[in-house]
Amino acid sequence: MGVLCSRVRPEEKAIFRALAARGVAFDRLDDEGLFLALHGDGLSRRYSLVWSRLISHTHARYLLDLLNGWGIPTVNSAATVALCGDKVLTTQALARSGIPTPRTVVAFGVEAALEAMEQMGYPVVLKPAVGSWGRLVSRVNDRETAEALLWHKMALGGPAHSVFYIQEYIPKPGRDIRAMVVGDEVLYAIYRRSEHWITNTARGATASPCPLTPELAELALAAARAVGGGILAVDLLEGADGRLLVSEVNHTPEFHGAMKAVEADIAGAMVDYVLRQAREAAERV
Repeated sequence: MGVLCSRVRPEEKAIFRALAARGVAFDRLDDEGLFLALHGDGLSRRYSLVWSRLISHTHARYLLDLLNGWGIPTVNSAATVALCGDKVLTTQALARSGIPTPRTVVAFGVEAALEAMEQMGYPVVLKPAVGSWGRLVSRVNDRETAEALLWHKMALGGPAHSVFYIQEYIPKPGRDIRAMVVGDEVLYAIYRRSEHWITNTARGATASPCPLTPELAELALAAARAVGGGILAVDLLEGADGRLLVSEVNHTPEFHGAMKAVEADIAGAMVDYVLRQAREAAERV
């Protein structure tokens, strides 16, 4: 097995320990040290499966697409990573599957974005189509702020700032919910609590156990299936009417906060799932 990772974080250390405990031979593959021939590569003869723990969405998209094209199974698949790494594509996939999400609009010009925000009603949330850890996410409270942010993004230029992903603002009760899906199982759910309206653990939110109700489990599994399944973190918001709304699905989830908050063997469950995928792939050959 090959494990693609740019950095060895607490999650990767736990994964490596779980692999070693099961006697699995694996190589850590640093994406920045790889160069792959586009006409075919020796990796297809070396690994029965490659597990991606890459931080860079762009690197993951290209690498996994190459590997899948050569017949090497990956966790997650290139198609799932492409969907989950782009919020526009994620929301579209969720909507097609009937998954409840906050109202979302995509605009391609400043005036169109301003009109969309006016129709949606302030405050709204402006996000980059591609990004993680709550970076470049803004709560837009009024038109004056909207104009400043939108024109600033246009001045910065580049593809990251040329598409305006605008989402309904859902007032949080000081928390959101993250559910970890591993294959056909929801391994756990946690609350991510913060005094800030952005509740990412990367921004200082704290994790605590969340009851895994049938409704929550069913919705998390449905969201995971909508983007192709695998090892995925489904982020959910609690609407004012009590409904659960899926906000994002993450293809390379961190779980260092959950390791302290829940009793589940997270890395072990992930490794067992990946090994099952490797065995099933070998049987299909």
